[in-house]
Amino acid sequence: MITASNLTKRFNEKLAVDSLSFEMAAGEVLGFLGPNGAGKTTTMRMLTCYFPPTSGTATVAGFDIYNDSKKIRQNIGYLPELVPLHPEMTPREFVGFAAAAKGVAHGDRKRFVEEALGRCNLLNVADQLISQLSRGYRQRVGLAQAIVNKPKVLILDEPTVGLDPAQILDIRTLIRDIAQHSTVLLSTHILPEVEAICSRVIIISGGRIRALDTPENLTKSLSSNQRTLVELGGVEDEVAAEALAKIEGVTSVGPSSPHHLWIDSPRGVDPRAEIAKMVVEKGWQLLTLQSQNMKLEDIFLKVVTSEATSEETREEVGGAV
Repeated sequence: MITASNLTKRFNEKLAVDSLSFEMAAGEVLGFLGPNGAGKTTTMRMLTCYFPPTSGTATVAGFDIYNDSKKIRQNIGYLPELVPLHPEMTPREFVGFAAAAKGVAHGDRKRFVEEALGRCNLLNVADQLISQLSRGYRQRVGLAQAIVNKPKVLILDEPTVGLDPAQILDIRTLIRDIAQHSTVLLSTHILPEVEAICSRVIIISGGRIRALDTPENLTKSLSSNQRTLVELGGVEDEVAAEALAKIEGVTSVGPSSPHHLWIDSPRGVDPRAEIAKMVVEKGWQLLTLQSQNMKLEDIFLKVVTSEATSEETREEVGGAV
């Protein structure tokens, strides 16, 4: 549904996006992650034909971004980070305006508008002025305009900004529902959100793709060790940490929270049996003992930090030469 090939964007001397290439299949939800200034929004704007790339190309919903920009706009939904709403309109009027602009047939327009308002839980405020709505409701109006044409591809830039926890759960459910019929490219800084709904993840930094895979595969490939969490009673944390560090295969031990310790060991080495044995022998209380997978937040920080360090090293070497 989306194919990007060497997408590159320069703004004068600044290289914002550097030769991005990736593909998305129909029905896939792809998390698009990166620090501020990484090039995420610039990439989304190229895919939605907001502006052309400096070089490279892409197809969206089967249409070329150079030759078929109008067709792309009619077949996608786009929620930018800052939603350009018309405050003097009501949600019903604004979503209707968006439906007309996207070429929804006149006979279907009213039904499509009502469905979009309903799916975004806006029917109770559909006839209030947008200027009178809370930030969360305004975000919902932006999402409603993005899905009113029942798009084949949905591109969302920070879709849950300004929403409370209950509303975030509603939007996650809605995105999962939309993904049954659409391809979704989702940019967000809320990493648990990505873990909850995305099948694959792209991490970009400095305009380049640094990692692209499922969260599970990234965990396996980027984790050089495995972590065990233990909660103990009847012993001081410092005493327990010193003893646990002596277990064969344990590389490091540290505090997680009061009475909780994390224990690292090489991949493939499971120290839990030896930990349990030591606890019994010393008469401590074993309250929790479990393996912990590397979280997406850990993966993100590891990829971005390592790439930033590499860039600094390259700059220093280049400067020395």
